[in-house]
Amino acid sequence: MNASSCDVAIVGGGIIGLSCALYLREAGHDVVVVERNEPASGASRGNAGALAFAEILPLASPRIIRKAARWLFDPLGPLSLPPAYLPRIAPWLLRLWRASWPERYQANIRAQVALIGLAQEEMLAMLARTGLDRHLHTEGVLEVYEGAQRFAAAQETARQRLAYGIESQPVQGAELADLQPGLSPRFTHGMLVPRWRNVDDPQALAVDIGLQAQALGARLLRHEVRAIEPAAQGGRLMLDDGTALQARRIVIAAGAWSHQLSRPLGDPIPLETERGYNTTLPPDALDLRRQITFSDHGFVISPLSCGIRVGGAVELAGLKRAPDYRRAQAMLDKAKAFLPALRTEGGEQWMGFRPSLPDSLPVIGRARRHPDIFYAFGHGHLGLTQSAATARLIRDLVAGQAPAIDLAPYRPDRFF
Repeated sequence: MNASSCDVAIVGGGIIGLSCALYLREAGHDVVVVERNEPASGASRGNAGALAFAEILPLASPRIIRKAARWLFDPLGPLSLPPAYLPRIAPWLLRLWRASWPERYQANIRAQVALIGLAQEEMLAMLARTGLDRHLHTEGVLEVYEGAQRFAAAQETARQRLAYGIESQPVQGAELADLQPGLSPRFTHGMLVPRWRNVDDPQALAVDIGLQAQALGARLLRHEVRAIEPAAQGGRLMLDDGTALQARRIVIAAGAWSHQLSRPLGDPIPLETERGYNTTLPPDALDLRRQITFSDHGFVISPLSCGIRVGGAVELAGLKRAPDYRRAQAMLDKAKAFLPALRTEGGEQWMGFRPSLPDSLPVIGRARRHPDIFYAFGHGHLGLTQSAATARLIRDLVAGQAPAIDLAPYRPDRFF
């Protein structure tokens, strides 16, 4: 292949695209990743570092729908929606509501279980064979609750996890204090989820995966893809400098911008953007033993090698609205109240775009009209968690092999 052609072109250099590049290059394909910014500089940079192998419950759930009316129009709440954005997002919200219907909800849980089961298997194997397991931590996650009543309400989540073999350990009193010294006494109960894993720095891991792919021969082009022109076999990526890259196969893994490329191809996939906020404090800001989830407040605090990260929540506001960093500050203020020893000086605020579909499942599969174009996007909060599984499935599809799991729940045409 010459510089203007390749076997597989991957649009997007985040954790999904870089993982696909590694898997495809390991399989012997000539791979080019096209990324307009530095690799892993978007959502892959600012996430909480969780390999959330216990996170099987979709956002579109009866529990969230019940709380949504109270949360949505609180600008600093766990789930917020600027009123001016409501007309644009209304069709997506309607799909979200339908996805929460009991039969669909249970089907979506089964689909998450299948994908996350593959994700755990593939991620741990990939980290081991590349030597990147040095990034991995296994302390689990501690979910904390204020009082017995809030904890009792969380038991349904624990029961649903246990039904799929995911264990949780209830803790309270001195045991809870031992797991995280200095936690405010308002948190009387907790749930330790051992199957949860974390990485020391999500951006560093994604960059290292990309470097592994490049060491095997994958190429990186720093360009924006303006359009994709399909052909009888593959197609051409039209780049921002007026040049084109010819590819036999194309993988669209551009995160929150992916639908802008899929729509002209005949797939108007209803992708929305969960804007996430965080503040990363210096590493010595707190003696944090493991990631803590404040479930009723919609945020987490994570120990990373780059610092203590306080972040989460969901703001449904699209790609163009200016960031509202009051949300990051509100979470930081709560973290200080919940962990009084936390030093909040010297933090760096961040906002990023999580690509989200209304049923909380990603799109993994072929474009409807173009069998040599593949989609790998829409992972919401679980991009890091599901990255290796997605790469495995894309590798299977490109090779013409039977996918490792049934792809019907993730097919691009499920919304049409």
